[in-house]
Amino acid sequence: MNKSTFFTGQPIFNQLLNFIPRSLIVQISQEERSDRYCKRFTTYDHLVTMLFSVYNNCDSLREVTTGLLAWEQRIQHLGLINHPRRSTISDANKRRSEVVFEKVYIRLLQLYTSILSDSPNKRDKKGFYIFDSTSITLFKEILKGSGLVNATGRSKGGIKVHTLIKSDQNVPCMVRFSSAASNDSKHLRFISIPKHSVVVFDRGYPDYRTYNRFSQEKITWVTRLRKNAIVNSHELNSVTDFHKKRGILKDQLITLGHSHQKTAIKVAARLVTFKDEKSGKVFEFITNNRECSPVTIAEYYKRRWQIELLFKRFKQNYPLKYFLGDNENAIKIQIWSTLIADLIVQVIKKTTKTKLAYSTLAAMIRLHMMTYLSLIDFIRSPEKSLIRAIERSKNKEYNYSLFPT
Repeated sequence: MNKSTFFTGQPIFNQLLNFIPRSLIVQISQEERSDRYCKRFTTYDHLVTMLFSVYNNCDSLREVTTGLLAWEQRIQHLGLINHPRRSTISDANKRRSEVVFEKVYIRLLQLYTSILSDSPNKRDKKGFYIFDSTSITLFKEILKGSGLVNATGRSKGGIKVHTLIKSDQNVPCMVRFSSAASNDSKHLRFISIPKHSVVVFDRGYPDYRTYNRFSQEKITWVTRLRKNAIVNSHELNSVTDFHKKRGILKDQLITLGHSHQKTAIKVAARLVTFKDEKSGKVFEFITNNRECSPVTIAEYYKRRWQIELLFKRFKQNYPLKYFLGDNENAIKIQIWSTLIADLIVQVIKKTTKTKLAYSTLAAMIRLHMMTYLSLIDFIRSPEKSLIRAIERSKNKEYNYSLFPT
């Protein structure tokens, strides 16, 4: 047993958990009745265990359980009374609904919206949204995967995460899951954003019905033109010399959809042809906005790269290569836990206004999550904070007495 008594305060991991109100977990567990027939491993214990595995990049249930056992005294600060066993975590990932973790993420996002939304960009005040998906490969054929099959005749499983982000928040505000082989276009219809917002998405979402709904709701949408799209050109807009210098080749009003079919869905749109000066590639952007400059339309789509950086941030700092369960529910729970962990780090980064890179901050949390340090002081000055903690520990090791013994 660890008999050290020189620790004061709370470990860094517990300070991270303080960003999740305990009352919020209790409320959600009551709504979803997720603690029925549960004597020990409650919803809160489950969430703490999953966050521990995410921040530590644990690849197996054994790593999670032995990691918690290594800190047998300090986990009491986390609110964990009993050490969960591998079978307990596995059963909970299979039995407890992933909706519980989804609600935790959504409520936390609502709680910290004012902290996350601090973009100086005036165009983001009306709302600039980006929608795209990323695929996560699974070792087992849990969800139908895409691509070639292996020598045994089986293909690897894969889950696709469809993500909507608000540009100034830089965290997902809507997430939907599907198999890697499923069609993307049907997920565009679930987007619900305020009027006068701008939403940008890839050409993998050709949902004409949703395009028209966006236009009716006064939402500007921007995407790329698919190669097999049916286009009927009506009018050419004049392109100024200034726009030509910025890469605009053509600006025209079009109609998407078959003209010879009465039942076919048609979309009144605008086609902007743009040539990138550096790469020399030509892009065709379509939008329902007829008032913006064609250069602005090109800049809108260029900002779509932000969501690619978000996916890169997830996969570099929380690599979802191994899952703590071989069922769909367990996989979704682990993804939601990763989103919760990322949200907390983003809130801390915004609150402290640190200049540290996200990867550096995530790495420091992983290395020192069970260290008794002030989280805010540690982020602002990691080396000085550790040196002060060492000096305090040394001073407490000596028992000074006024009288000889």
